[in-house]
Amino acid sequence: MSQDFTAGAEPEITLTPFKVRVLLVDDQLLVIEAVRRMVADQPDIEFHFVTDPARAEECAVRLQPTVILQDLMMPGWDGFDLIRSYRAQPDLKHVPVIVLSAKEEPASKAHGFAVGANDYLVKVPDRLELLARIRYHSGAYISRLQRDEAFRFLRESQKNLAEANIELHKLAALDSLTGIANRRRFDETLLQEWQRAQRERRPLSLLLCDIDCFKMYNDTFGHLGGDLCLKKTAAVLTACLKRPADLAARYGGEEFAIVLPDTDAPGARIVAEECLRSLMKLKMDNPQSVHGIVTLSIGVATLVPAPGTAPSHLVEGADRALYAAKGEGRNRAVSVAQLL
Repeated sequence: MSQDFTAGAEPEITLTPFKVRVLLVDDQLLVIEAVRRMVADQPDIEFHFVTDPARAEECAVRLQPTVILQDLMMPGWDGFDLIRSYRAQPDLKHVPVIVLSAKEEPASKAHGFAVGANDYLVKVPDRLELLARIRYHSGAYISRLQRDEAFRFLRESQKNLAEANIELHKLAALDSLTGIANRRRFDETLLQEWQRAQRERRPLSLLLCDIDCFKMYNDTFGHLGGDLCLKKTAAVLTACLKRPADLAARYGGEEFAIVLPDTDAPGARIVAEECLRSLMKLKMDNPQSVHGIVTLSIGVATLVPAPGTAPSHLVEGADRALYAAKGEGRNRAVSVAQLL
């Protein structure tokens, strides 16, 4: 298909982001017709042209081509200046530009590459070579578009998850089963918050949460039931967090971790108790458990990090507290508060 953008009418363009789309900027109708015929029988290529260089940038922004074929010599215009204008336009900054020139001069080629061109052909080029270069440069650009679109999708998904639970900084750092932060994200966040708390001499709290009798639950309801239990527990924990800086993560297996920056021991205890109550309200049956429902044991540790200490001190304290909570009958939170 082809479209002349110089007629003055505002064409309705339905952009197909991942289709090869060529924009030829040339004032010579013979060249335009020659190129059009070269691509006419290629179903995967859309062909567009503009004969007025004054409208080239505007048309390119509207069309969003995957490659621009740019003539250098046009009445009153310098093709090199047009290439510079493309590169200065955010929407066109990375669109490949293939120079079409009547001259095969090393100086012109070098200058073209210097101002931002990606390729240089003497017109009218061989059909097979032109098609190959169009597809090569478009393919690389389309890969970039796909990557950028994927990142946009991830950021939007991250925003939606943050509104429902907590703000997640990187979707790539999510646990694939529960949808909350994974162990890698937990380790990164704990280190960052430890360093911040150390600089500001503020308390940092950590909750290690373990689902009680989870093996018995799996034995009763199977692994699919166990997976659903993990998802519901993750949702409960994230719902108990009120601040964007708080982080709930899957620590491993049926164990979860909650990082609470700038939170003292009483504040951490409040969060732990709310987690216990919220999970019990779901009343997920666990017949093999002494409590008859799914419950948590939680170890709580709070530190004001001192120079020379490491996050492992906080993890070790929370782990000891979790072990104590298990030993005292489960379905409870045990706290260990220290000041280093």
